[in-house]
Amino acid sequence: MVATVPNKFDYEVAPKPFLKWAGGKTQLIKQISKFLPLELNSGAIKKYVEPFIGGGAFFFWIAYNYPVKELFISDINVDLVLAYKTIQCDIDNLVERLLDIENTYLSLHNNQRAEYFYQERNNFNHQRNQIDLVEYNSDWVERTAQMIFLNKTCFNGLFRVNSKGEFNVPVGKYKKPSICNQQSLKTVNKILQRTEIIQGDFSKCETFIDDTTLVYFDPPYRPISSTSNFTAYSHQIFDDSEQLRLNDYFKKLDKKGALLMLSNSDPKNHNIEDDFFERLYADYRIERVKASRSINSNSAKRNPINELLIMNY
Repeated sequence: MVATVPNKFDYEVAPKPFLKWAGGKTQLIKQISKFLPLELNSGAIKKYVEPFIGGGAFFFWIAYNYPVKELFISDINVDLVLAYKTIQCDIDNLVERLLDIENTYLSLHNNQRAEYFYQERNNFNHQRNQIDLVEYNSDWVERTAQMIFLNKTCFNGLFRVNSKGEFNVPVGKYKKPSICNQQSLKTVNKILQRTEIIQGDFSKCETFIDDTTLVYFDPPYRPISSTSNFTAYSHQIFDDSEQLRLNDYFKKLDKKGALLMLSNSDPKNHNIEDDFFERLYADYRIERVKASRSINSNSAKRNPINELLIMNY
């Protein structure tokens, strides 16, 4: 999909992720951006690809700040991709539904809010097998609105599913959660007009990639300890065998001439002898950036840790 690239000043506001996603890059954008290739500034980068889109913080920042003509995003999570596609093609109805939910929810007392939340969570999980998740239809607006509502009002504001793919986060306690950010959603919609959105494995982006492409991989992180194993973005498992498969794919795209950047956890935070990624990516540039533990329920354990940035340039 090719479209005229708008100037950032054509937007009323800068885009923000419409979902909070575990591992999101909002707090790391300034650090990561220091390692972006010079070709992005010169206009030599014509395409940007992000195969693990998640909340999309880095994607929206790139699309808003740089004149990249073609954008491509994908994710294995069916509901997440459905939400992106809904914002892309039916923003007005989605905003209308979100405003309705927001007004209703904020008018309720705390005990009523909890009851409303769990009813919406039950509906979200029950309807999962009753709607067409592939071809766009009017049910997508309701499902996307439910997903955004649950994400904005659940405990710790994260998306987590069980082995059946059911959303299982309990209700949170927020006085006045912002459920519908109209202006940001409309900027997101404009950016998605020049974006190809695909549901599936990270390897599906290969035909889109050439030597004018920047690819940013932000996969489910390898756990840095036996207790830091949150990977439930979807019911699919992303274990070491998947990390190895991603490494093979990284090397394959490197041979195509694409510029590549990959984020992951630093095993040395927990075990100084663990050189898993340093062995896998021995032929590439590896840098470390500081990050905080944003999904640990114990605030005392949200200490700064290192994350890895791996680049082929």
